[in-house]
Amino acid sequence: MKKTISFAILHFSVAFTITYLLTGSIIIGGTIALLEPAVNTVVFYFHDKVWKNIEAKKIQQAELSIESAQLVG
Repeated sequence: MKKTISFAILHFSVAFTITYLLTGSIIIGGTIALLEPAVNTVVFYFHDKVWKNIEAKKIQQAELSIESAQLVG
């Protein structure tokens, strides 16, 4: 969770700076900087969970293949 929070802070800073430089507006920069990284952080968390499940299934399939090969051999 600490890594996710530090990523959110970094992302906030980048989003604010880019939006402020493009618009010159502190309000728009702040709004975009709050919304976009917050949504991205949540999406990243679930994206990471999905990939961990995919990796776990691959490991499980490999283990089953090894067990099957041992039973046959």
